[in-house]
Amino acid sequence: VVRKLVEDLIHDLQLGFSKSYWPELQQPIGVGAAFEGWSPYEDEPVYCLLVPLKPPRGYVFNLGLDSTGEIPAQQSCVLVQPQCIYSNEEAGCQCFVHHLIKKLRRRPPGLKHIASLCTGHYLDVQKTASWFRGLLSLGWAAMPQSRQYGLKLLPSARSCMLQLTSGKGKTRGETFLVEIIFGLQKDNSDIFLSSEATEAVISPSTTWRVSSAVADSKIFRGIAAMAPRGSYHLKCLHACTSILAGTSFSTHIMKTIVMHLLTTIPLSHWRDRDFVPRLQDIMEYLRSSLKEKRLNHFFTGNENVPEEINLPVSFRRAEPCNLFHQLAHDPAAHAQALQDFEELQDR
Repeated sequence: VVRKLVEDLIHDLQLGFSKSYWPELQQPIGVGAAFEGWSPYEDEPVYCLLVPLKPPRGYVFNLGLDSTGEIPAQQSCVLVQPQCIYSNEEAGCQCFVHHLIKKLRRRPPGLKHIASLCTGHYLDVQKTASWFRGLLSLGWAAMPQSRQYGLKLLPSARSCMLQLTSGKGKTRGETFLVEIIFGLQKDNSDIFLSSEATEAVISPSTTWRVSSAVADSKIFRGIAAMAPRGSYHLKCLHACTSILAGTSFSTHIMKTIVMHLLTTIPLSHWRDRDFVPRLQDIMEYLRSSLKEKRLNHFFTGNENVPEEINLPVSFRRAEPCNLFHQLAHDPAAHAQALQDFEELQDR
């Protein structure tokens, strides 16, 4: 229901802005726990959809890397540039953009549109989210579904948070929480720069997070297609993520561990009778990772990543990235993580 609503909304907006100089909206991709089937918040799951953005005609998005040079970079800025159509200098032809720069007679077409979403020359996450919220408010009123669902915009700086309620007035029914985030695709791969916020970090509005959310979802869809009926791998992940509150461990850490185990332990060993042994495997993997102060990122330098996952060349060739690198340099953080692990074992 949620996916179809957002798909219809994006389709209508695509038609309305097909010849404009605003970023081009692509069809949404369901990502995150609720779409993967293991949400730790069963009573109130948040349905997250990533809407890819392509540059408006005449422009390109230059996706840079952060200054550390680490792969995968945790965040990046997006430089917005007029598209340069390289010329045949021998024939005396000159690139349109270069011609404008040289003559200084006029600005590139549509500059006022895309510039309004930028801070300096960089695409601004918050301005982009605000722009989309304005489009949504206008587009929703024209949709037939607006007579079946009540829509409420919730506060959010870097995304578009919605509360959808079926029915209206006294006939109000089920409520859905929906988060629409925005993504810029890297090298036609399953890796995106996304507007989702980094955990516990306040980032400038011109920084976009390097995200494997689309690749994660493809992993779980692939496993669902191959796993025997009655597989308990999602119940294992749900159990481990639902007890993390108050600890220093994130759901991303637990999901990374489970993905590593799903590609090394046969899927036939994830049935209901294997529930407790697999939970023990997950906790043992976390314990040994804490002891070594190392947990490898799933999508970098990992030979077990399924071939159907489309990764940038730099990800496949990179040395495995350590998600626990902070623990290796911060004794206090390492001591806290060990204490939190003991708490998880008790739970």
